[in-house]
Amino acid sequence: MGTYLDLYYVGKELYSFPIRPLPTIFSIHIGFTLLVLPITMIVLLKIMQRCKSWLRVLFVLFISLAMAVMEKAAEDLGLFVHADDWNHLNTLVGYCLFIGLIYAFHGWMNRKI
Repeated sequence: MGTYLDLYYVGKELYSFPIRPLPTIFSIHIGFTLLVLPITMIVLLKIMQRCKSWLRVLFVLFISLAMAVMEKAAEDLGLFVHADDWNHLNTLVGYCLFIGLIYAFHGWMNRKI
């Protein structure tokens, strides 16, 4: 899901990755979408499973806010470039939805097994 979202946003020229592995082959940062994001989500899912529902909501909000801050730091380091009209609130809301959907899918799959 994260890879497709990156492909979509890069294709719409809303952001880009100036420094990335295999830039002639991939327009997205495959290191982030294939390693960092999945490993981070595994850790987040383990933590969220142990939280009560109200604490889970606060945790998702905190992580989403942290991602928006880290995204801005990545921009300052030249690792990430947004379109001029990008609003970092998009990142906050986007990560809330992304993490929520992944958690819901994870819970659904666990009930199926």
